[in-house]
Amino acid sequence: MVLDKEESVSLVSLQSREKPRGCAGCNGKIRDRFMLQALDRYWHEDCLKCACCDCHLGRMGSTLYTRANLILCRRDYLRLFGVTGNCAACSKMIPAFEMVMRARDNVYHLDCFACQLCRQRFCVGDKFFLKNNMILCQLDYEGGHLNGSTERQPQ
Repeated sequence: MVLDKEESVSLVSLQSREKPRGCAGCNGKIRDRFMLQALDRYWHEDCLKCACCDCHLGRMGSTLYTRANLILCRRDYLRLFGVTGNCAACSKMIPAFEMVMRARDNVYHLDCFACQLCRQRFCVGDKFFLKNNMILCQLDYEGGHLNGSTERQPQ
């Protein structure tokens, strides 16, 4: 088995005239109408599972990960082997499996991705600005509130 690889999972129809194949998970014969094909082997749908959380990988999507002789879902692969970092806004650790927002070289928790002056959260498509390594909404950026010239109340 490959030590560090992303693999695809395919659902394959077993033809009625075909000889049943052996399952790589339980070594039993696959007599179901469908079977999974992954890692160049065939599996019962219930036998291809994540080694950590036991989720059924055929139902999770079409990707699995292998490392250190483990078959893993994406979340567990990232949890065990992914790179973690710190949020540029709150400085707390961001787990490797967590969704993040990025601005240039900075990475943020989703909840921390907000204007650092008025705390307005950004939605998809909103403009934001990075000034002096701070995320700003358009009003605070254009208003020059970073210089301390005017105070602005949170909205």
